[in-house]
Amino acid sequence: MNAIEIKGLTKNFGNKQALKGLNMTVPAGAIYGFIGENGSGKSTTEKLICGLMPVSGGTIKLYGKDYTDPDVRAKIGVLIEAPGCFPNMSVWGNMMLQAANLGLKKPEEEIGKVLKLVRMEGAASNKFKNCSLGMKQRIGIAMALLGDPALLVLDEPINGLDADGIRIMREVLTDITRDKNRTVLISSHILGELEKIATHYGIIRQGKMLCEMTAAELEAGCRTYIFLQAAEMNRAKALLSCKYSRVEEDESGHIRVYDQAEPEEIVTYLYENGIPVSEIGTSKIGLEEYYIDLMKERRA
Repeated sequence: MNAIEIKGLTKNFGNKQALKGLNMTVPAGAIYGFIGENGSGKSTTEKLICGLMPVSGGTIKLYGKDYTDPDVRAKIGVLIEAPGCFPNMSVWGNMMLQAANLGLKKPEEEIGKVLKLVRMEGAASNKFKNCSLGMKQRIGIAMALLGDPALLVLDEPINGLDADGIRIMREVLTDITRDKNRTVLISSHILGELEKIATHYGIIRQGKMLCEMTAAELEAGCRTYIFLQAAEMNRAKALLSCKYSRVEEDESGHIRVYDQAEPEEIVTYLYENGIPVSEIGTSKIGLEEYYIDLMKERRA
């Protein structure tokens, strides 16, 4: 069963159409990385899924039912933009308020479980305003987990975090999907981190879905390239550009050859032209480069 099925979704804000017939499928149990430029429609889509604004057209189904169905609405946990917490109240106090709002029968037990799950059990007595950004994001996820939802919708939960905060968040998201088969819809601009946890991807641009794929399909679609360092880099690049169709220099100062070729062939070719190679290897582009290439193609 799919956790989310969207067909022909549109959303208008006055004369502006933010979503233009969006289609989207999120399998149950997936960590779905939702990717797109600022203003592409990611947050709007997430808010529509969560019922935070009315749709203009199209359909949204959650676990096979209309998204407005009360039973299915109870299966959703949400963290969009920032946790809705009182700054001068403790973490535990804020969690108790949310538990009361949800009508939980054993609030202390449930709060203890989710705080432990997000590595925040030692900070329960802290005032929310004194928590770091990473801690606040994890508190937001803990609040979203109250009531044991099947689907979590998270808007940019790792943006702005330091390396340790990102690592903890990555572990949390992996744990909550593995242990209870929850589904996570997560948007983020940190594509390198998203690539480490996502099982599925959806790439949106200007209110339309460009493509959806599994992590395995992304891996298969990412081009392999040869990278190298050589004496006289400018001349080496010029020579290789005469022989191969796509030769580029990356940010680290390596020359990349994207054509079908063998490293030995390139080393021999440059050596015969008086240019020794000091370093050579093969690698694959990642999610970030795949996304950038896709955006370039769509703008061309």
